This record gives sequence, structure tokens and C-alpha cells, in this order.
Amino acid sequence: MKPILPKDEAAALVDAARIRQGLTWAELADHLGAPLVWTTAALLGQHPLGTEQADRICERLGLDEAVAESLALQPHRGSSPEVMRDPTIYRFSEALSVYGPALKALIHEEFGDGIMSAINFTVDIERRPDPDGDRVVVTFDGKFLDYRW
Repeated sequence: MKPILPKDEAAALVDAARIRQGLTWAELADHLGAPLVWTTAALLGQHPLGTEQADRICERLGLDEAVAESLALQPHRGSSPEVMRDPTIYRFSEALSVYGPALKALIHEEFGDGIMSAINFTVDIERRPDPDGDRVVVTFDGKFLDYRW
């Protein structure tokens, strides 16, 4: 029996097919009828696709059932230390390192004792024109979960 294709290898095949066909992540999200950031994360191995979604994306990209099988698996979420050193990703870590304590304090002040869910959660990205250089606007939208004792 042949082993299941690892999710990181499936992600690399998806990305290669996307690039070679001149497709954007937004076009693939539209093809699936799913949110852009979620779709991109799923196709990079951080969320499981439904079987039908995996089949549709593989058909669109000309990839075989081994890739679809892998895309439908539950992931091991997170990133390797190598990925975390990427400058773009590191800047998010840096921003949370600097502003995380303030955000925590403000969440507690506004909502009480609890957390923002990263499961019942959406994230979006947009470009905002600015005379000093375009701005990246990232919106995290998570349900507040109060601690219950």
C-alpha cells in the first residue's frame, strides 16, 4: 500500500500548479466559494478541505487523487522554525510580541476574563492606499470565549 502524500508535499504541488497556470489565490477561493485567507491556508496545509472541495480544486489544477486525499486530511497546524524565520511571518510574531499584552489587557477590560477564539474565527486582508505607501490591513475576527469555572 502506498502511503498518503504528506500535506506539505501536496501544498507544494498545489502552489506549483497555481503558479504555472497563472492563477491567484483569490481565483482558487472563488472557485471553491470559500473565504480567501481560509482557502489559502487550507491549500497550504493548515485546514482540511472537504472531499468535494479537494476534488474540485485538484480538477481545476490538474492534480491527481493523491493530492486531493492529502488536502482532505486533518492537519498538524503550525509552522516549522524555518517558516517562522521568514521576514513577513516574523513581523506578525514581532507585532504580537509588542502589542499582545496591550491587546490582552484591552480584551479583558472590554469583555472580561476570557480569550478570543482562533477556532470560531475569521481573518481577512486588504490593501489600503496611502500617500506614504500602501497599507496592509489584517482583520482578526474571533468569538469571545469567557472563562467559566
